[in-house]
Amino acid sequence: MKLSLNGNVWRFADFDARAAEHLSQIAGIDALIAQILTARGIDAQNVFSFLEPKLSNLMPDPYVLKDMQKTAERLAEAVMNQEKIGIIGDYDTDGATSTSVLKMFLESSGVKVISHIPEREEGYGPSVAAFEEFKAFGANLIVTVDCGTTAFDVLDAHASEGFEILVIDHHEAETRLPKVYAVVNPKRLDEQNDYPYLQYLAAVGVVFLTVVAVHRVLRQKGFYETHSMPDLKQYLDLVALGTVCDVVPLSGLNRAYVRQGLKVMSMRQNKGIKALCDVAQVNQAPTAYHLGYVLGPRINAGGRVGKASAGSALLCARDDLTAQKLAEELNQYNAERKDIEAFVLLQAMEILEGTPQKYPMAFVYAKGWHQGVIGIVAGKLKERYYLPAFVMSVETDEVKGSARSVPGVDLGALVMAAKEKGLLIKGGGHTMAAGFSLAEEKLEDFRVFAGEYITEHLGGITPVPEIEIDAAVSLSGATVALADKLSLLEPYGAGNSEPKVLIENVKIVRPALVGAGHVRCFLASEGASSLKAVAFRAADTALGQALLNAAGERFDVVGTLRKDNWNGQENAQFLIEDMRRK
Repeated sequence: MKLSLNGNVWRFADFDARAAEHLSQIAGIDALIAQILTARGIDAQNVFSFLEPKLSNLMPDPYVLKDMQKTAERLAEAVMNQEKIGIIGDYDTDGATSTSVLKMFLESSGVKVISHIPEREEGYGPSVAAFEEFKAFGANLIVTVDCGTTAFDVLDAHASEGFEILVIDHHEAETRLPKVYAVVNPKRLDEQNDYPYLQYLAAVGVVFLTVVAVHRVLRQKGFYETHSMPDLKQYLDLVALGTVCDVVPLSGLNRAYVRQGLKVMSMRQNKGIKALCDVAQVNQAPTAYHLGYVLGPRINAGGRVGKASAGSALLCARDDLTAQKLAEELNQYNAERKDIEAFVLLQAMEILEGTPQKYPMAFVYAKGWHQGVIGIVAGKLKERYYLPAFVMSVETDEVKGSARSVPGVDLGALVMAAKEKGLLIKGGGHTMAAGFSLAEEKLEDFRVFAGEYITEHLGGITPVPEIEIDAAVSLSGATVALADKLSLLEPYGAGNSEPKVLIENVKIVRPALVGAGHVRCFLASEGASSLKAVAFRAADTALGQALLNAAGERFDVVGTLRKDNWNGQENAQFLIEDMRRK
């Protein structure tokens, strides 16, 4: 097995050549694009909805979800009676956008709304503190967004006190539900699944469906005969932001949400997003990349190292001055988050590399590590070592942990098994990510349990990272025209990654170190124009060193092809992700 300079195995995506040819003909698209679509499971039946996703074609009647009609009618009643409403959100971007979409819609109808975003120390989901705040505000109708499905103790107790509670969520459900007025969640175990793609919605996607349903009831009841009717499309920029940042599959309705939301965002109507784009120096039409890697981390930073409510407050800002102040605040939080993250990552690596590891995992903990960055650090350790990674902060009362996995190890199942054995106080997650807490005296027992679990499930095989290549092109074929064709596949994200392109047998010309550890160069071969290329944050890696010291060697390179606009000129640029020596 030949490994690349970054230690990856390369393999080509499988596709049916005959199906790709048929797709190319009926859709009138380039053969290479048809090949990539076929490999990704896009067939003749759904190719047009993929290439041109429209909300009008992909949004079902919201009432297909259980309790949606009850929820819509109760919220419409609250609007018509001008009741005060409380909203509980989450401290991540999906929670901030979910809270903001619902809050702005209700306030546009004249309703007084108070929102509560818990600080990380307060914990995820509904809390006693939130309900005390709602009680003081005079709100009896409470909506939880991006949380609440399994918050049995808090919600059941306050429902019994007379609060009317509506849960709008997308997290995994149990066989029981909270004893509240309504629970809207596509992952309820009693859902009919006539629209299975609804299970992949981010919370903000479910909230938008709810807003559409409430809007319809208000229209039917004549509310808008005496009140101005909001244009719901104005909220799609926030729906797109939350959808991309929650890393849900960008297919079906999610793809339409993001495609349309990016168009709305490019109009810069939301004062908060406009201000955030300005401080982040996003001076072009935003893409899914900007949502996931530029704007989202800044929204998240408030919940990680600053004030959790800042993200939602920014997105709901009504004037430019407030928006600018909050955007600068979040930008500063993000800078602090990077510094804290770098410090914890360095300490974690020193622990791992300074001590022999018995099990195939990265398992580290220390006192004083910031809870807001341990998930990010776990992800970086997983990428560095390509092993399941557990990062824990030892607090005075308990240990808070976060984990990230590799294929073959289901972290959600591991955490559930550890809970059943009494090793964890609480925890949950998905196949590839989990969060948990435990008593400090249980740390070593949990290390042994996790290590043995992982060893068994990996079956003694050391996992090797793979890069799936979507297409091979010649250097002369890597052009602006091809980059334009590839852009038909946007927006990119979970379930629809940016295509990986292979260019074989090239020389590295004029390599140079630029910026914060980036390597810039040109790719060259006989009979073809050179192609501008860059490898980001690669200077201290085997890839970066090979680029800087190429000296006439030939390589196969894998990366992504994009358009580069510089000084008014459009050129092709190749973003190098990996290389192999010939």
